Amino acid sequence: MKHPDLPAWLEPQAELLQRYADILASDGVDHGLIGPREVPRLWSRHLLNSAVVVDPAVDLVPLNASVADVGSGAGLPGLVWALARPDLQVTLIEPLLRRANFLTQAVENLGVGDRVTVLRGRGEAVKAVWGTFDVVTARAVAPLGKLLGWTIPLLHEGGRLVTLKGQSAADEIESAMTEIQQFRLRDVRVVQVGSPWVEPATTVVTAHLGAAQ
Repeated sequence: MKHPDLPAWLEPQAELLQRYADILASDGVDHGLIGPREVPRLWSRHLLNSAVVVDPAVDLVPLNASVADVGSGAGLPGLVWALARPDLQVTLIEPLLRRANFLTQAVENLGVGDRVTVLRGRGEAVKAVWGTFDVVTARAVAPLGKLLGWTIPLLHEGGRLVTLKGQSAADEIESAMTEIQQFRLRDVRVVQVGSPWVEPATTVVTAHLGAAQ
């Protein structure tokens, strides 16, 4: 399906994002990563929902940041972020072979292998080889308390967690207070981004690692 009207900052990347949408609507469905019913709302529910988080005006993901997307699946949000923001270096971390193969092929087809890396494995193994990142993200992977154990070890000191969540984000923060304190997180908050381009707006839980700089 053709992309809708896009925010001005995203327009230069419209063609590349459209190619990715076409991949999701074909190979993504064939691989079982996207349900057929999701195809008509790929842009609103998945692509734009992910892209609005890295709007430079929102200032959640810094310029030239290194980003790890944990449990990347079909590439949401990590591959969308890489396409929307060519300044980012993005690592897509996916433990399942079928999904990792899909991501590898998609990165190759989109010609972004110079700034997007696909790693098949789990976060702890990734850190041992690749070190840590400026920003770590995840979308629809696990409740926040469990997710912190998979994501925070991948962050630099002072780095930022930017995870896409649902309407229960505030409750998840409340339930994860033990882990939040254990991992020394600060500035933990819920942010709504993307209106009016996505409705409802995308819900993000964001936090910084370690003491204030």
